[in-house]
Amino acid sequence: MMALRCLPGVGSKTAQRMTFYLLQRDREGARLLAEKLLEAIERVGQCCRCRTLTENSVCALCSDVSRDASTLCIVETPADVLAVDQATIFNGNFFVLHGHLSPLDGIGPDELGMDLLENLMKSDGLSELILATNTTVEGEATAHYISEMAQRHNLKATRIAHGVPLGGELEYIDSGTLSHAFSGRKVF
Repeated sequence: MMALRCLPGVGSKTAQRMTFYLLQRDREGARLLAEKLLEAIERVGQCCRCRTLTENSVCALCSDVSRDASTLCIVETPADVLAVDQATIFNGNFFVLHGHLSPLDGIGPDELGMDLLENLMKSDGLSELILATNTTVEGEATAHYISEMAQRHNLKATRIAHGVPLGGELEYIDSGTLSHAFSGRKVF
């Protein structure tokens, strides 16, 4: 019953509620869920190029020859790849860190595949790294670390813009976001 607590945002009460629901109302759904999870564990791994989740050695995005190989968007998670790819006109390649630098948690450059990223930086045709890490302290530190790597390889490193969301009202925006939006303002 408590196995569901391993999911983010699922506490003991929610896990209990989910378990009772599956056992009382949807045993077939529970069986299907268990089968699909086992199947995914067996079949899904990391793309050998970008490190996103895939059932193949090379994911569909990396296999797509129409994508712009001169730009590489660096994100923290496979979910970020999906978000960027679905919501933008970005047509370059990706690299998934699977986290961010966090010395207190024992996560350094080796755990994030920075050696693989550095090998990509040496490849011909790459001209820009787009740093799309989260705006947390760790995400910013990770972006800074990667920008220094890019500088050593004479690559342009850009940071995605942060600020007021489209349709947002200023009175409801937190002060950190508003401050970031003001410091990153552009000529109109």
